[in-house]
Amino acid sequence: MIRAEFFAEKGLLRGYHISGHSGFAEEGRDIICAFVSSAAYMTANTITDVMGVNADARVSDGDMLVMLVPDDAERCKDILEGLRLHLQSTEEQYPEFLNVMITEV
Repeated sequence: MIRAEFFAEKGLLRGYHISGHSGFAEEGRDIICAFVSSAAYMTANTITDVMGVNADARVSDGDMLVMLVPDDAERCKDILEGLRLHLQSTEEQYPEFLNVMITEV
């Protein structure tokens, strides 16, 4: 199962950590993993490369962490909320393969 954890401070999203593999299909054919990875990378790239925000962004096999300082979180709130909503709607369709949660930090 993929675990998508969003970190919030006083209701404002400050980042996310996505880990795991969905197990929906074999590697290379797993549409859930491809979907989540694509959305997470697009969000990270928009924040760092398009918006020019100096985020703490780390990626390794099956694991992505993106964290922002509070001032930058305000600038990036729309893109982070968009990712959260996007993944939550997918979780509703595939609850056995994706778990989305929000953790207050």
